[in-house]
Order: sequence, then C-alpha cells, then structure tokens
Amino acid sequence: MDDLVLIEHHHLLRDGTPVLIRKLVPEDEVLYRAFLSEITEEDLRLRFFASMHAVSEDLIDKLIHYDPAHAMAFIAVDEQSRGILGVVRLHDGEGGANAEFAILVRSRLQDHGVGWLLMQHMIKFATWKRLEAVQGQVLADNNAMLIMCAELGFHIAEDAGDHGVRTVTLSM
Repeated sequence: MDDLVLIEHHHLLRDGTPVLIRKLVPEDEVLYRAFLSEITEEDLRLRFFASMHAVSEDLIDKLIHYDPAHAMAFIAVDEQSRGILGVVRLHDGEGGANAEFAILVRSRLQDHGVGWLLMQHMIKFATWKRLEAVQGQVLADNNAMLIMCAELGFHIAEDAGDHGVRTVTLSM
C-alpha cells in the first residue's frame, strides 16, 4: 500500500461533499477547536465516557500534540469549507502488536458516512502497520457506534470491568 494513501485520501460523502482524510498536525489546532465547538455534550459523553460541557485546554493540547511514534490521528476535512468533520485516533498498545482506537464525528454530520470513512482509513493504516488487532471501548448505549463496528467486522463483548461498556475488537 502506498504511504501517501495512508496520509491523504480524497472521498465523497453520500451527499456528494468532497472530503480529504489526512493526518492531524499541530497546525490544525484552530480547526480542531472549531470542530470541538460543534460537538454536543451527549457526543462528548459518548466519546470521553464522562459528562462535560467542553473539552479542557489540557486535553485539547494532548489530542493535538500526540507522539507519532506511538499514535496516529486522521481527520476528515470538508474540502470546500476546510472544516474538520471528524477524527479517528489509533494508539499503540504495549508491545506494539495491538492498538486502541477512538473516533469522534461532528454531531450534525453523524449518519453521513464520515465515521465509516474514518474507520475504514484507520483499519487500512492498522493493516499497513501489521497490527494483530485493533480494539476500542464503546458505551453500551452508543448504538450507532456498536452497529457500525459490527458491520465492519468487530467482535463485540461486554467489558469485564464495567457492564455499561462494550469492548470491540477487530482481528487483522
């Protein structure tokens, strides 16, 4: 697989919106802050597993300035407005054979195909990295995410430590 395909890839959403998927870089901080301002409190809860009105400055800094030796973040950018539509992250687990993912899509654009594009891109990247498995945690009431994971081939299991959480695993 071509390294450029993993870094940048052009797509069309179901409604015809042209989207570029690329790495999140520190220079995207202003765009990232604008993206987060478009996320509802409920969607923040589903992503971060905690009730919050906004993402803290410390967390924004951590999300923007990740270590590319151990993590990767891809964003979907509307090629017309240049706004961020969603982000998917992949963090290496201990030993480097597995990784954990997390995804967040602009609230008003859910069910437009952004999450699918980001998840498929993350899976291609995980395959390119020769990972053995990709895993994530999803709140049990996040039905849309659980359905998407099932359709993408993830195994879904109740988390042993928390009955309100599901662990989703894709063997590569």
